[in-house]
Amino acid sequence: MGATSTANWLAHTVKETRPAAARTVRLGYDLATHDLVRAALARGDLRVEQAQVIIRAVEALPEGLGPDLVIRAERHLVAAAQEHDARTLRILGRRLLEVVAPDLADAHEADLLEREEAKAAQAARLTMTDDGHGKTYGRFTLPTAQAARLRKMLLAIAAPKHQAATHGAGAGVVRRPGPERLGRALAELIERISAKDLPKVGGTDATIVVTIDLDTLTGKLAKAGVLDTGDRISPGQARRLACTARIIPVVLDGESQVLDVGRARRLFTKAQLLAMALSDGGCVADGCDWPPWMCHAHHWQRWADGGPTDLHNGGLLCPRHHARAHDPTYETTHHPSGRVSFHRRC
Repeated sequence: MGATSTANWLAHTVKETRPAAARTVRLGYDLATHDLVRAALARGDLRVEQAQVIIRAVEALPEGLGPDLVIRAERHLVAAAQEHDARTLRILGRRLLEVVAPDLADAHEADLLEREEAKAAQAARLTMTDDGHGKTYGRFTLPTAQAARLRKMLLAIAAPKHQAATHGAGAGVVRRPGPERLGRALAELIERISAKDLPKVGGTDATIVVTIDLDTLTGKLAKAGVLDTGDRISPGQARRLACTARIIPVVLDGESQVLDVGRARRLFTKAQLLAMALSDGGCVADGCDWPPWMCHAHHWQRWADGGPTDLHNGGLLCPRHHARAHDPTYETTHHPSGRVSFHRRC
């Protein structure tokens, strides 16, 4: 069957929607220059989708290959189609150059990857929209290398092993984290990024500034904190942030004019955090198995209440239990074992 008759056969025997029919017509034209595929299709040795995959794979080979290599590549995929469907052929087609010209494959792959990476970098996008009710939604496009790093970071936070002693039968298996856990992991990852590791903004560290009354910070009042972006956060959120961030007291007058800016108080030192990791072994909340490197150092007596930054006043809590420790609706109970538990206040 010649190229023209094959094209006519395809046009009359394949009943599809208009876009699919257009693809079929395109295939008819392509068959005019791919004799092996055309002959195999006419004999019934190939399906239409297999023929399309083979042609795309052969045409994707780098320019400058000799005609003998191109024919060899086409023959290889036509033979492979006897045992593989179109999906598998597509995968084999990506490695086609390694079969017909292995000495050129590495350089060609490197060139393709460089072009893909440059294109991906140009396509990187991020959109964030605040819904006005305490939530922000976003979409992003990242190059694969950076996305892989982000995925590793999030999984390190979101997927700790659940030990049998904590979770009973069936534990010990790492549960696949869902969207909710990954979302919480992203929020914690942002909190873990140190301002000193970021470029300065306007000559100062890229730091969020929270304005809050001292009485609210110490728990005597319930009043929202105000971020320097204009957003508002709950008193509990502000107190939790105060436990893991540097506190710079700013004295304001009655008209909110800055009168004095004090010096930042130090957090727990690296040596203290290491000591807590060794002594606590992770989150000290009952029933929690989060490892130490995923926990926050918490002041049992809050720094705002005069609590010192020392080992006797510190303990490790995972983000969930750390938030609960600062939630005024919960009461913290310390046990002789060194563990703590949280209960709703009556």
